[in-house]
Amino acid sequence: SHQYCSLPAGAQRATTAPASSGLWPSCAPSSGPAFRERPQLPTEALPPGAGLGAGRGTAKVGWAWGRLWPHTKRLFPTPQLALGAALVNVQIPLLLGQLVEIVAKYTRDHVGSFLTESRNLSTHLLILYGIQGLLTFGYLVLLSRIGERMAVDMRRALFSNLLRQDIAFFDAKKTGQLVSRLTTDVQEFKSSFKLVISQGLRSCTQVAGCLVSLSMLSTRLTLLLMVATPALMGVGTLMGSALRKLSRQCQEQIARATGVADEALGNVRTVRAFAMEQREEEHYGAELEVSRCKAEELGRGIALFQGLSNIAFNCMVLGTLFIGGSLVAGQQLTGGDLMSFLVASQTVQRSMANLSVLFGQVVRGLSAGARVFEYMTLSPSIPLSGGHCVPREHLRGSVTFHNVCFSYPCRPSFQVLKDFTLTLPPGKIVALVGQSGGGKTTVASLLERFYDPTAGKVTLDGWDLRTLDPSWLRGQVIGFISQEPVLFGTTIMENIRFGKLDASDEEVYAAAREANAHEFIASFPEGYNTIVGERGATLSGGQKQRLAIARALIKQPTVLILDEATSALDSESERVVQEALDRASAGRTVLVIAHRLSTVRGAHRIVVMAHGRVCEVGTHEELLKKGGLYAELIRRQALDTPPPETPSGPRNRHPKS
Repeated sequence: SHQYCSLPAGAQRATTAPASSGLWPSCAPSSGPAFRERPQLPTEALPPGAGLGAGRGTAKVGWAWGRLWPHTKRLFPTPQLALGAALVNVQIPLLLGQLVEIVAKYTRDHVGSFLTESRNLSTHLLILYGIQGLLTFGYLVLLSRIGERMAVDMRRALFSNLLRQDIAFFDAKKTGQLVSRLTTDVQEFKSSFKLVISQGLRSCTQVAGCLVSLSMLSTRLTLLLMVATPALMGVGTLMGSALRKLSRQCQEQIARATGVADEALGNVRTVRAFAMEQREEEHYGAELEVSRCKAEELGRGIALFQGLSNIAFNCMVLGTLFIGGSLVAGQQLTGGDLMSFLVASQTVQRSMANLSVLFGQVVRGLSAGARVFEYMTLSPSIPLSGGHCVPREHLRGSVTFHNVCFSYPCRPSFQVLKDFTLTLPPGKIVALVGQSGGGKTTVASLLERFYDPTAGKVTLDGWDLRTLDPSWLRGQVIGFISQEPVLFGTTIMENIRFGKLDASDEEVYAAAREANAHEFIASFPEGYNTIVGERGATLSGGQKQRLAIARALIKQPTVLILDEATSALDSESERVVQEALDRASAGRTVLVIAHRLSTVRGAHRIVVMAHGRVCEVGTHEELLKKGGLYAELIRRQALDTPPPETPSGPRNRHPKS
């Protein structure tokens, strides 16, 4: 009998899924040598040496450009279309000026037919309007398609890279912040990309084209614009750095608020059990208030920039009318030319106003893009694949910890394990016991290679785990069952098959029978196609635990880790689950992590841990006779043991049991 604490909820999914993805050859037994090299998982190329400090400065910009290049090179038709639309816009003010000349002539002389003389000019204008509309439609459709594909590629690459990060990375990050980068930041970057390219490209080409037309109409008026425009752009650049910094702070605060909401909703049962809804509302509201203040401050900054820009542009128009009117009065400029100049200058004004609006979008987009690419360039210290694979016929399941020392990366000054030495003989059950915080679950994490020791080594059949393929180790060698099994919101069949994606239905049924789960599964109307709900919410604790056992057993692991696997169950569920665990342990190397000592009496070897070290080793009887720490723990638990439970009748039986 054995009992068993859980690793982070996403750990199993993040590490075992790639093992069955079909991206590399299977590590099934073969007639080759005792081990073989497994190829690296084919992933998108990361920059050389891109670790936790990578992704800054030139390296980050270069990598981001490399990621966006396949999409941006498809933009080549877009500038031509936008340039064509801009050239059309350049022609329109000139034709309007000619039309004004015709109107002025007929107003002055009252001769001939206005409609006859203006027909060709009006037709030309209508054709230009049609061409302008078609060109605008073309480059906007093209840009929309490229933007959406780029966003999908960014989300896929970011999600893939997040899944490859070390468990230590997730220890230090909140899930809500990571989800915010996958959703909000990518969406912000995509929107900025589309808007800046579409409006920015059009506005820039129109400004350039209209300036050429303006220089042809009046050099003096054009010089006025040429002097004012760089001055305005200089002021905008000075304001930009402050707005970019404020935008990044705003997005980081949104991510923090998202993390608070994600944590509360993910633990809603605990919140409800302690009647803490009001407290969580206040906590989330406080984060939202900080986010609102920062967003309003950013909005005021952008509004100030745009307001000053509009004032400056309107002053430019007023100056154009004043100087242009003087030129018309001095017969240095015709009325039609002044009309053309005003229309063209208005086009420049609108384009510059659009650019000022786009400035705020660029600030938000650059900040969002930097946050996305920061995580896309991270490289884990423990790879998901690569290393030796031992064929199954050569596996014995002997595990040894050699003078292991370990500190968690988030707490480097605190040593959890100190010169820890332990051997798990093949096919034997070894139980780790001791007070909470003694390092028992850390031992299991090192065996799964969620972390690497800071000193010493862990070996499997003599092979250092750091030389073995991690995906093969987790996907085929080690089965893990925790205190709080995590199920996914899909069918029972798919939850069990998660342990071995290519398993047949018969293999799923066999694993369920071995885990004592087939009977209760068959009692459901949908059987193995029953949807279990988010995290298995529709199942009882015992039912979820048996599905977790089946998921671990379907891959026929050589080594089995049982981390407080029955401590959270009632007595009846514990009995059924314990039967399944006893059956699963037969013939396998088993590491049992237990708090309730009554569950480990049948272990071949009991290891007592304290302060990260091995204190005592022996069988249950041997350790009792020694009268040491194990005997003291037994005595304490005997004093704390509650009276036997009253058998539950039909009224008080758990509805999910």
